[in-house]
Amino acid sequence: MPYISIFTNVSRDKIPADFLTTTTKLMVELIGKPEEYFLIHVIPDQIMSFGSSTEPCGNAFVTSIGKLGLEENKKITKAFMEHVQKTLGIQPTRLYVIFNDEKEMNVGYNLKTFADLPTYAGP
Repeated sequence: MPYISIFTNVSRDKIPADFLTTTTKLMVELIGKPEEYFLIHVIPDQIMSFGSSTEPCGNAFVTSIGKLGLEENKKITKAFMEHVQKTLGIQPTRLYVIFNDEKEMNVGYNLKTFADLPTYAGP
């Protein structure tokens, strides 16, 4: 159930048409969950500053049921920031990535919670 939410002051017209697809594929590789469970949400055109500068910046939230932790988060941070720098022009020094390892019982999907889904790959 990975959910990636990216808030940025980059304008919508500067977000590449394939950004959702390429970001999903990258995160599938990094987190190791099935693609059909990934939700990527980009919120462009935000009124934001980082260090009092309005140069491109952002804040990303990565939520998953399992597959997160000290070593995993280091790997995800590096690859995700490189991807965002290349595709959106946001420097790694102008982006925070916040991780949330959620419990199965706290995420609803398909009329149930993930704790109730026997086919879910789990952590």
